[in-house]
Amino acid sequence: MLLCVRWYVAYSLSLRNLEEMLAERDIGVDHSTVHRWVIKLVPLLEKTFRKHKRPVGTSWRVDETYVKVKGLWKYLYRAVDKAGNTIDFLFRARRDKAAARRFFEKAIGQHGSPETVTIDKSGSNLAALHAINAERETAIKVRQVKYLNNIVEQDHRAYQTHHPADAGVQGL
Repeated sequence: MLLCVRWYVAYSLSLRNLEEMLAERDIGVDHSTVHRWVIKLVPLLEKTFRKHKRPVGTSWRVDETYVKVKGLWKYLYRAVDKAGNTIDFLFRARRDKAAARRFFEKAIGQHGSPETVTIDKSGSNLAALHAINAERETAIKVRQVKYLNNIVEQDHRAYQTHHPADAGVQGL
């Protein structure tokens, strides 16, 4: 049962593919049963894995870039620690305060609060962090220094191509 759920989560297999694979091993399971296993076990597995995740640093570098996903331009928000290890990421359709706030809330909810966040000159990231700090007892220190973000900025090079709306602009 667990192996079947793992295959479903890890690989792009359909429930019917899994039903066939199990049938080849003389295990008679309907695809709807596999689906029930997935619904029941995935939240339990996620909770267990989160207990064993590696800790992230308290100093984050955050940036966003745009990438084309299935023909549509999306913004990729990403946070890395001092060593360049990815803390979290989020795709959004817009680059605004609401998108930035959603990213920070998701990252903080899953990894705890950072002491310091370094961002570039993005007004939406700054506004989102100010809004989050307004609701907290201990504020997150915000550093808005473009060159301290080089770890995450350099990593975006592999993703970036020119966005049609930003003619003449080299990245974000």
